[in-house]
This record gives sequence, C-alpha cells and structure tokens, in this order.
Amino acid sequence: MLLSFEYIARIEEAKKYDHRLLGVKQELFFCHPLSPGSWFFLPHGGRIYNKLMEFIKAQYRERGYHEVFSPTMYNMQLWETSGHAANYKENMFVFEVEKQEFGLKPMNCPGHCLMFEHRVRSYRELPLRLADFGVLHRNEASGALTGLTRVRRFQQDDAHIFCRESQIKDEVMGVLDFINYAYNIFGFTYELKLSTRPEKYLGDLETWEKAEAALTEALNQSGKPWEINEGDGAFYGPKIDISVSDALNRKFQCATLQLDFQLPSRFDLSYSAEDEAKRERPVMIHRAILGSVERMFAILLEHCKGKWPFWLSPRQAIVCPVSEKSQPYALQVRDQIHQAGYYVDVDTTDRKIQKKVREAQLAQYNFILVVGEEEANTRQV
Repeated sequence: MLLSFEYIARIEEAKKYDHRLLGVKQELFFCHPLSPGSWFFLPHGGRIYNKLMEFIKAQYRERGYHEVFSPTMYNMQLWETSGHAANYKENMFVFEVEKQEFGLKPMNCPGHCLMFEHRVRSYRELPLRLADFGVLHRNEASGALTGLTRVRRFQQDDAHIFCRESQIKDEVMGVLDFINYAYNIFGFTYELKLSTRPEKYLGDLETWEKAEAALTEALNQSGKPWEINEGDGAFYGPKIDISVSDALNRKFQCATLQLDFQLPSRFDLSYSAEDEAKRERPVMIHRAILGSVERMFAILLEHCKGKWPFWLSPRQAIVCPVSEKSQPYALQVRDQIHQAGYYVDVDTTDRKIQKKVREAQLAQYNFILVVGEEEANTRQV
C-alpha cells in the first residue's frame, strides 16, 4: 500500500512539473495547430536551446570532432541505397520535385556517408568524427506526438565516427567519457547496457565478436557498472544503450552509441590501408550525447523543476530599483552585466520593491539585484 501512495505522489509531482505547462508559464515555447509536432521557441526558450548546442560544440573542439552541414532533402535514391526507403519510408516526409521523388532527412548518417566517399580517404585520416546539428523530420502519427519528447521536427547532436576496427575501443571510450562529462553537469545518473548480436545479423561472425569484445573492454575500463542484453543489438551492429534517471526517478533514453557495419558496406565506403594497394572498409559509429535537443530540453526543464541552473538559465539576473531616483543607476548596472555576456533585465515599473522582488522570484531569476540611493551613491549592488 505504501508503494502505491509513493507512486501516486510521484505521478502528481510529475504533473506539477510537466514541461508543457512550465514552458508556457516561463514563455519558452509553444505549439500551434497549423504545424502539429513542430514547436516554436520564443526568445527565452531560444537562449536555452542555443546554450545546449554551444555546450556540446565547445566539447567538439576539445574532443576532435569536425562540425559539418548537410542538405535537408535528398532524392529517394539515397534512401534506397541506405535501406531507409524499404524499412523507414512510412516515417518520412516524401514529396515530388520535377517528377522525381525526394524525402526530408529523418537522420544524418546517409548524408555523412556521401561526405566520406566524396574523395579518396587514407588510413591516416581515421578516426574521422563528423558532427551535424542538421534539422531532422520524422512523420510521427499525430496520436504519438507528446510535447517536446515526441515531435516531427527536431535537431540532435548527431555525430558519426568513421574508424578502423582496431580503433573501436578507444573511440567508444571517448564517447562514454563525453556522456559521463555531460550527464554529471546535468545532474543525471545513468545506466549502461551492452546489446549483443541478434539471431539475424549482417556481416561475418568474426567481425561481430571483435566488435563486442572491444565494446566490453571499453565498458570495463569506463569504471561504470553495466549489464548485458543478449541478442538485443541491431542487425547491423552491437550497441550500448544509455538510460538516464531524472530528479523524479523516471528513466529516459537520450544518448546513443551504435556500431554499424551495414551503411559502410551499402555505400561501398573504403580507405587506403598502410599497403597503398589495399582498400579497407571503415566501421561507422553513430553517437549522440543529448539526443534530440527538444527532448533533452523537456527532460532538463522537468528535472530542475523549472529552476534553471545559472549557466543554462534564460533569466540570469534582474535589477530592481527601489524608486524612480535609483533607476538611472539600475540601468547602468543592467548594461554592465549585459556587456559581460549575461542575460539580465531591469524592472522600471512603479510597483513597490517587495512586489518587484516577488515577481522576479516567481519568474525564476537566478539573481535579484536591489538598488536604492545608497547603492547608487556607493556604486555597489
């Protein structure tokens, strides 16, 4: 009985901090029936969205990723080569252009394969880490659309690593370290599971066994506990599933780490080995840290219960002058903080200071700076 009361209390808590309610209340985003499943991010929501992308991009420079930009729509020939036309077409937005069939991209990997193959590659270039925040579209059924967590238009911190078989372990360890770095900052705990070869699989058994051994070694060296999911890998390669737990003890899957032997084969990708006459096929690693930026935005909003940490907050400070006399100084303080690179507002209404402070608290400003005549005279806050 106690468990059921705890469960009910948790459900009520989750309702109270539903990102759809908080997002409207804080003027972060909204959805319109004229574009179902695609969200409008208002200025304050845009600040958080950009900050999340900047956070990941700063790490790209540190971790040897190259940011690229790829087209949003492709001729269906690309999706036939990749296998998406046969297996994923019902989830794509497909249309005709000049009597040819095109599709909006639901993922970046086939486009990154074209980038890899557009010129001759050498083993010296590997690992090649291509990162792409391109806009993706998936034709989700209207009944499945759920706030920011299930949408039709989204961006993700997508990256694909092209590497040699001998480099798999080190690359996987690098991704696991990236995930650990980001999720520690977000305050998430997470679980790792290795999904191994299913009954039906592509490629030879020896390659699979080497890949699974490399993933196992990387997981062991990560120092994190992990479990095994026998036979739960994708048919094109083994994967590591990462599920995060938020402050309300709910589990979500955001990050992905997937080995792929199929796409390099389908696109006939190759690079020159040390023996110049020999061509070898690269292994492709799909990875995302945030996953969908929209989904991570929603999870973080509920995780912090609407109280954004300072570095991510769209309302970092507000200056509240006590009276009209201290307004000129309040504006100076606002300008100085703004020039330092922070998000700051000033309340120049004629409301009493207690009311200004209360409104600022409800709006979830991280710092509320009260200035009166004394602060104006001493040039302090």
